[in-house]
Amino acid sequence: MTHWFIDRIRGLDDRECIIEQGASYSYSTLAQQIDHSIDKFQSSGIEAGDVVALVGDYSLRGIAALLALIDMQTIVVPIASASSEEAEERKCELNALWQVIATEEIEVESLITKEMEAHPLILRVREAKHPGIVLFSSGSTGKAKAMIHDADIFLRRFENKRPRKRRILIFLLFDHIGGLNTLFNALAMGACMIVPASRDPDIVAEAMAKNGANLLPASPTFLNLLLMSGAVQRHDLSKLRFITYGTEPMPESLLQRIQKTLPSVQLIQTFGTSETGISQTVSRSSDSTLMKFDDPKTEYQIVDGELWLRSESQVLGYLNHDTTRFTEDGWFRTGDIVEEADNGFLRIIGRRQDLINVGGEKVTPSEVESILMEIPEVADCLVYGEENAITGQNVAAKVIPQGKLDPKQLKRQIKKYCRERLSGYKVPARIQITSSADYSKRFKKIRRLDI
Repeated sequence: MTHWFIDRIRGLDDRECIIEQGASYSYSTLAQQIDHSIDKFQSSGIEAGDVVALVGDYSLRGIAALLALIDMQTIVVPIASASSEEAEERKCELNALWQVIATEEIEVESLITKEMEAHPLILRVREAKHPGIVLFSSGSTGKAKAMIHDADIFLRRFENKRPRKRRILIFLLFDHIGGLNTLFNALAMGACMIVPASRDPDIVAEAMAKNGANLLPASPTFLNLLLMSGAVQRHDLSKLRFITYGTEPMPESLLQRIQKTLPSVQLIQTFGTSETGISQTVSRSSDSTLMKFDDPKTEYQIVDGELWLRSESQVLGYLNHDTTRFTEDGWFRTGDIVEEADNGFLRIIGRRQDLINVGGEKVTPSEVESILMEIPEVADCLVYGEENAITGQNVAAKVIPQGKLDPKQLKRQIKKYCRERLSGYKVPARIQITSSADYSKRFKKIRRLDI
């Protein structure tokens, strides 16, 4: 029986679906490619319940392969990493039976001749005769966690989406919760997805301008790179109406820079985790980092300043890690520290693990970064904790200057500015002037420089 989500795609006929490498493909073409993929997978021996590693990225073939594997009730593991070592680790971690490579052509490879004993959570998905999706955490704080979603439950979030004429620049990664949320949301709405040739800011801006993108989902780090590159000025983004941002805290001063540069664009903060999915939120305004949950399928509570979530679409569990971040009654401890405002609004101020402890005083990197980003001569920055023999830690900062400036003079200027606006223990004790900061492949700042 065809999955209801695939049936919805079949019903969209000749509506424009995907633009990649200058070519436009309709939903009927996507449906045909799904059928072609199913035929190929079945003839290769892939069966319902098999664990299948899908190596690829956003493309007609990649999206069709993902949907075909869902339709066949397999347990699919999307892998977008360019690192062959990381891809091999993920396939071995899950004892994948098959590898599907979705690039110029669809290639199928059998990986092992005999399957090892399956994890109880994988057996649970098989017994339900449901498709599964396995996602990995970033691994920035240790071994990447493998988490399994029941894809039927995951997709229910998109069941009541109304058709909308959106033209969405697909940016977030193919194997990331934010990327999959964008993909399934776009397909459920019958939107047109624009696939850039790379995630270079200029190429992304060019793709938006050329194809009339009106929605860009991205991280604050990438949005600042977009401003720094000058791509916003070089390309006509007049049709852009919405930017959704999440995955990391947004410095308020950066938000104001974006709004000033793109005054006709509505800026919307999103929130989600790989464990609980992406929740519906409402931003107080385009120039505010306050947001609140407006999602009947998500509950939240604040415990000792930390955000806890419980959602209908959360993971069944981890395949390679303990579940101590989940409470017995199903709450997920996100690790995000929040401030509460009026009328249910919240502000995400940072990760608990990123807090800097200066002699017992806690410092959130995002607060210091926001102050630094107010300085016109600072194009970007990264604030993190550095070991100190007396205070335990002190505040350190990497700063990317705006143009060619004398490093010593810029450091003095930064120190003076920070002393006027921050408590003494929050002022960066060490400032490094650099030409680039540390970003992950998911365009998030890497603060724990010892990892």
